[in-house]
Amino acid sequence: MFIRDESFRTFTRRYPIVTFLIATHILVFLLINFTPFRTSLYHLLVGSNYYIAAGEYWRLFTPIITHEAVGHLVFNSFSLVLFGPALERILGKSRFLFGYVGAGLIANIATLLLLPLSYAHIGASGSIFGLFGIYVYMLYNHRQYIDRANTQILLVVLGISLVSTFLNERINVMGHLFGLIGGAALAPIILASLHRSKKNKY
Repeated sequence: MFIRDESFRTFTRRYPIVTFLIATHILVFLLINFTPFRTSLYHLLVGSNYYIAAGEYWRLFTPIITHEAVGHLVFNSFSLVLFGPALERILGKSRFLFGYVGAGLIANIATLLLLPLSYAHIGASGSIFGLFGIYVYMLYNHRQYIDRANTQILLVVLGISLVSTFLNERINVMGHLFGLIGGAALAPIILASLHRSKKNKY
């Protein structure tokens, strides 16, 4: 479930949404680091609470695809490679994308409401934690989707990720926590839609 052994071609064919998101991460990273308009583009995409409050609401979404440092890009993209495919397969493309973007949006709204206007942030971490939130909901309400071995992997990684959230002062703690909460909150809606879709097929 969380172990990837597909070829690159097979992976991109099986998981088009995960592939698209990672490709978008890389493209935006390259644009804001290696192009003549990198500075202006970065300032256009960053999740600045001040500018969001002033009406630039696209900034609630654009941080989800924006990474400036290589380590940040690699960590979030690698997390998406590990934990995104199983959910994309279980939920389907549209429900997976809704959960991923929706959790990131909830995380960024919480950041706006709970942190100072001077605060600015980037990164897909809120959405990544949203995937964890969906998995946690499934563990307690739809255990048929996750076996014991993968449950252990998930809980260990989630535990390490939560601890790490509080060890680095540059991390958006509110974004991580409310991404997790947001994913768990959206999960009942997503799973209910999935089950209705399955019933309608029969």
